[in-house]
Amino acid sequence: MSRNDNSRKGKTSGRGATNAKFKGGSKVNAPQKRVGKSKPAAPAEPIKKAPSKRTNTMEGIRLNKYISNSGICSRREADTYIATGLVSVNGKIINEMGYKVKLEDDVRFDGRRLSPEPMAYVLLNKPKGFATTTSDSKGNTVMDLVSNATSAKITPIGRLGRNSTGLLFFTNDDKLKEKLSKKGMERLFHIELDKNLKAADLQKIKDGLTIDGKKVEVIDVSYVKDKPKKEVGLKIKNMGNSIIRDIFDYLNYDVVKLDCVTLAHLTKKDLPRGRWKILTKQELELFGML
Repeated sequence: MSRNDNSRKGKTSGRGATNAKFKGGSKVNAPQKRVGKSKPAAPAEPIKKAPSKRTNTMEGIRLNKYISNSGICSRREADTYIATGLVSVNGKIINEMGYKVKLEDDVRFDGRRLSPEPMAYVLLNKPKGFATTTSDSKGNTVMDLVSNATSAKITPIGRLGRNSTGLLFFTNDDKLKEKLSKKGMERLFHIELDKNLKAADLQKIKDGLTIDGKKVEVIDVSYVKDKPKKEVGLKIKNMGNSIIRDIFDYLNYDVVKLDCVTLAHLTKKDLPRGRWKILTKQELELFGML
């Protein structure tokens, strides 16, 4: 299991949560309370961008390496395929050994377009103060936290607000991205509201709300066991950033804290806040990625 070194200043809380069971049968990790007086949180300081792992490809990379990186074969085998005319670049058959290509080139092996990067799947336990975006103009972003996870050009699937916390998934697998953007992925959230959630409003959420003419459905919602009724667990498939706040805003509640505690079958176990890990083959198989 790989982890990065990007974490918050100060002591890391490990899992950062204790198990609490929803009345509806689901489980949520309730945040531990600090002992003594808590100090106001200092604003997040801009973090220094970590040097990228990616190789400088301004001058291009050798065609056999490009093919090898795609996972088709070894470099030596790629040379054989190039020599036999099975490889084309931007529509032209290439037989030249040492030919260089750029990442944006259309490279095909036996008619099939190749990607020069191996597939990468990264899970992050996001802390507060980081925007879910690939833009460099938004201050601290989740891309800063996973910059050393892989050399592949991964991007996040789904969104968490800057002040939201919890699990966020990254990959460069375009096929998987397309699948999840259409079907969604189950996410379980531990939510703290500004006041107790009325039983009638809890039932309204279960039954499904119509907001701005659109039906909003959840998989499950319930109070967190042994916690005030302002703390609820909500499971939803929608991958957007604002849907949960829209639900509670519609019912006249403010969301104080929002933490994604499970993502499909993945949990925060052994993944402290601000850390990432590369998913194992077993996790990918359970995730239906292979």
